[in-house]
Amino acid sequence: MTATLAAAMTAVGLAVGWLLDPVITRVPRRQPLTGPVEGNTDEPTNVSRRVLVTVVCGALFGALAVRFDDSWALPAYLVLAAALVALAAIDLEHYILPNRIVYPLALAMVVLLAIASLGDDDLDAFVRGLAAGAIAFAVFFVLHLVSPRSMGFGDVKLSFVLGLSLGWLGGGETLLGLFLGFVYGALVGVALIALRLRERNQALPFGPFLAAGALTAVLVGDAIITWYRGG
Repeated sequence: MTATLAAAMTAVGLAVGWLLDPVITRVPRRQPLTGPVEGNTDEPTNVSRRVLVTVVCGALFGALAVRFDDSWALPAYLVLAAALVALAAIDLEHYILPNRIVYPLALAMVVLLAIASLGDDDLDAFVRGLAAGAIAFAVFFVLHLVSPRSMGFGDVKLSFVLGLSLGWLGGGETLLGLFLGFVYGALVGVALIALRLRERNQALPFGPFLAAGALTAVLVGDAIITWYRGG
């Protein structure tokens, strides 16, 4: 059953990834997702980006199907993965995390994880997720106040979604996912500076690293935590 579900979700992920292109292209430009663009200013499709997004979504959907199998939480994390891929692509190109994606994602995750908690008979997970989301938002908000240049407010708003999603899984996954976001960002930043592809004072979008850290914790966080604890 798991192999069949993984194959089916991989196919769904490929389709979703392919259809994300209008979202990635039009949302940051505040254009309608469907229909013609006023003034015919719509840009041509970035084929390489569309293929990469499609492949990444397919791989993530298949991996999430294996991870959650028969859990009611699977739909929530499929939505999370698709949205994070779109947000990462937009942030890399435009240095923004649009409210048109972040706010509906937050609402969708609250609803879907509430349903998952009822379906899996684990209401404590939902309460833990809400608490983790609130704490993550507060911590990121303070970091934004201390250093607005290194922590944009889009990252702050996204932190609630990530805290909620990771907190539903556990406190360890929450700490790991957010920590990995900073680690990934630091490693890539240092590498780009060492390769002279980026100046020290040049901004680097943080959203893709937060997304990567969160998805790492969702998919293999339990194994990493068990390894760290020597289990």
